[in-house]
Amino acid sequence: MKQDRILIVNGEPETHGILRSALVDAGYEIGEARTGGAAVQMARADRYDLILLEVNAPIASGLRTCQKIRANTDTPIIIISAPAEETEKIAALDAGADDYVTKPFNAKEVLARIRAVLRRTPLNRDETTPMIVFAGMEINFSTRKLIVQGKDVRLTPKEFDLLHYLAMNANLPLSHGKILQAVWGPDYGKEVEYLRVFIKQLRKKIEPDPGSPRYIVTEHWFGYRFRLPEAERHEAGHPSDATNEERRSN
Repeated sequence: MKQDRILIVNGEPETHGILRSALVDAGYEIGEARTGGAAVQMARADRYDLILLEVNAPIASGLRTCQKIRANTDTPIIIISAPAEETEKIAALDAGADDYVTKPFNAKEVLARIRAVLRRTPLNRDETTPMIVFAGMEINFSTRKLIVQGKDVRLTPKEFDLLHYLAMNANLPLSHGKILQAVWGPDYGKEVEYLRVFIKQLRKKIEPDPGSPRYIVTEHWFGYRFRLPEAERHEAGHPSDATNEERRSN
């Protein structure tokens, strides 16, 4: 069975030792980078399943490292930092992080967060629907690829998991808690700010006008809904009945 590989970045000696010991005991393979620059190079040159990035003061420096890593890889990133304001956590997610853990932390908590980030959303869908195509957009669930207007759009693993869950529950209002627990796990039901940041990022990548979303719409004080006209939804290679009828009439 393949072991997941985790890169530990820029840890303080004490923190680094705790993380290293916990990860090795849990069966992970690890890589170690002492500086942000080394982390960017290692993430670009090698394959890791997850990156643990310790951010020290000033936080802006660590976030720049996160942005540089994210520019070159879709590998999930968990930031570990001293206690931070909510705005700093949001800034970390905006910079490309998938999760945020504050010090002091419990090693078991970090391992739980790692499992949550690495988990993939179960398909829970009809196996005959490997793809949704609509309005110049193609979401391929089998290959986990997104194409918008003929161009490949890179999503982080969690961004795709979120899009997948929304699309497979199209036209249904979904609460914040339900989405969080389905995509991230049972311990994330109250992390509404996480969800808002990821929705914002998804809208930037799929919406013609992210400021006036057409597909991922807000259900005020409740959650979100993926708006998808039934006539535009079909399986890969199997256009909808409406499309077939249109072809027969031409």
